[in-house]
Formats: sequence, structure tokens, C-alpha cells
Amino acid sequence: MTQPFAEGWSSEVMHEHGSTFSLKVTAKLDSVQSKYQLIEIYDTETYGKLMVIDGSNMVTTRDNFLYHEMLAHTALFTHPDPRRVLIIGGGDCGTLREVLKHPTVEKVWQIDIDEMVTRMSEKYFPELCESNHDPRANIMFADGIQWIKDCEAGSLDVIIVDCTDPVGPAVGLFAEDFYRDCLRALGSKGLLMQQSESPLYHTNTIIKQMHIDLSNAGAGSSHTVPFPQPIYPTGWWSCTMASQDLDVTSFRIEDSAEKPFRTEYYNAEIHAAALAVPEFMRRALGMGDD
Repeated sequence: MTQPFAEGWSSEVMHEHGSTFSLKVTAKLDSVQSKYQLIEIYDTETYGKLMVIDGSNMVTTRDNFLYHEMLAHTALFTHPDPRRVLIIGGGDCGTLREVLKHPTVEKVWQIDIDEMVTRMSEKYFPELCESNHDPRANIMFADGIQWIKDCEAGSLDVIIVDCTDPVGPAVGLFAEDFYRDCLRALGSKGLLMQQSESPLYHTNTIIKQMHIDLSNAGAGSSHTVPFPQPIYPTGWWSCTMASQDLDVTSFRIEDSAEKPFRTEYYNAEIHAAALAVPEFMRRALGMGDD
């Protein structure tokens, strides 16, 4: 939850972990209660614009590139030939922008349940929405869980789940049945990528359960990739990849090194380094000593 502190400080407090992250706010720009959640926009002293959803920090002007680049490029350079991409969630459109930088991509569907997130992003984070009118982009507002249930088997190459924490509308996106539907829609060589919370706080709970659920759903390979993200709890976040037959710990390193577009964080060396697993995570996830 976020709450205002003295002298205009806004803080996301993690009561169960005894920690908080604070930003100095210079103005509250907007507040909208959609059908699903409360969306607030602030101006901050050092991080630019800030979007908060139901009390949780979602995106800032200053550091959003870390999350969007790692979620998109790590997935697309792991898949051998990504052409058909689905983004579930991603209403701020930053992940969509990064996906559309890849020239091999022919079509992207973005399915977010809450249209208001996109409308607020268009207004306050226009730089994230600069590819929304790309002819390859298909932006829809619907239930992503139902959309993937209805999806034709083997019709997608990559699914990126760019969702909020596993509460409220996002609960069903962290479930074995959902992963099974995703893997069916992807086929044996497709790749699923999902944001997976903080390694420091959630390895023994959310992340561990994700790997169990993914395996039960039919994934033969899964791997969690940590990366820095200052505005999220602990400042350390992660995304988890899975596939039925694809080795998600291998990627197109030459293509990554010679990418024909600009990034601020992601590169081939970052990708390779992010595949390394800290010892406490290896133990928690039962990865052994190899």
C-alpha cells in the first residue's frame, strides 16, 4: 500500500516485511477509480511521473526501462524466431513498445482487462505508448485468462504476462490452469514469460510455487531471471520463463549482441549474467549443485 508521508513523501509500505520505498511527491496529477482498481498519477521530484495502482507502485518515467526491457528482450531473444506475440496485461504499453522493436515480430496482441490503465498511460507516459499505432499492434481490453482459453493451440510463439501482484484481477494469472492454457496456445517450442515478484521476498513462496505449477502444467524447462527495479519492493525484481521443449537458459547471443535497436539496460552480457542463479534461490528451487 502507498501512503503520504510528511512533506509530500509517498511510500509503498510492505508491512509483512517491515520495509518501505519512498519518493518525494511534488503534485498529485490524477486519480481514477476504474471498474477494477484505483489508478493514481503523481509527479515526483527525481523519478518523473509515477503511476500507482491500488496502492502499489507500477511505473515511473525514470526507471521503467529496466522492467520493460528485461521482460520483452529476454523472452524474444530466447525464442528462436518470435513472430506472434501475446502480452497479457501490460496496460501501460511499455512492454508492447519493446516487443515491437524486434523486426521479426509480425503481430502482437495486447490483452489488458482495464482500459483505464492504457488511457492514463497515453496521457501521462506518452513515451511508453509511441508504438501503439504500429500496424502490427492489436490492443484489446478483455479478460486475458478467458482469451488464452479460447486461443487456438500452437498459434503463438511468445506469451508475456506483464501483470500486477497476485492480488485482485491478477490472482488467476498465477495458477497452474492458466499456465496449462498458455503452454497449449504456445505449442512445444513456444515461450512463456511472466513477471515473478522479488527474489528476496518471494523466492520461497510465489516463485517456488510458480515453478511447481509450471512443471505440473507441462513445462519441461523454467528459469527465473532477476534484475534491478528501484521502485518495487526490495529494489530487486524478476521474471520467469518456461517452455515445454525449448531450453530457456539458452538464447540467441549473436542476435542479441547485434540488436538493431537502442536499449538502456538490456544487452547480451546482461542477459547472460541474469541467467546466473544466487545460491539461496538454487536451494529454495531445488536446483542442486550442478
